[in-house]
Amino acid sequence: MVLAAFAVALIMTDVEARDFLLRFWLYQAHKTIGLLVLLACLARLGLRLLGRGPGPVKGLPTSKRRLAGLGHAALYGLLLAMPVLGLLVADTAPQKVPTLFLGLWRLPVLIGPDAALFEGLSTLHMVLAWTLVVLALGHGAMAIHHHRRGLDVLRRML
Repeated sequence: MVLAAFAVALIMTDVEARDFLLRFWLYQAHKTIGLLVLLACLARLGLRLLGRGPGPVKGLPTSKRRLAGLGHAALYGLLLAMPVLGLLVADTAPQKVPTLFLGLWRLPVLIGPDAALFEGLSTLHMVLAWTLVVLALGHGAMAIHHHRRGLDVLRRML
């Protein structure tokens, strides 16, 4: 979902303003995917808090387990922060465009338009999006690396 949201973001920002309807629905798709990421992340964290998360990988040295823990913490932090930040970007946008979850439910506006805040939040959202994509790709690459070395990482992820 993260890669889908990222791909939609790249497309939606490249669509000309005169293609208003296409641009509108791409933005709505991006926001919906982001909110679904947030809900999935909260559900996953809830399961982990209930003790239903995977235990440590057998055969992985302590130093690598700690590094993996830091990577997971960074991923979870970004997965939680990005959708909230995205909603704040939408709320502070100079033009009033509603946020429709799944194209059906209009979300309330938490903050009114603020051009300066919008610019800062937009930049932060973009920088963190690139960071999240790089971390997610690195996470996947490390899972494949460990799988090729005989560790049971990919099965546990699935």
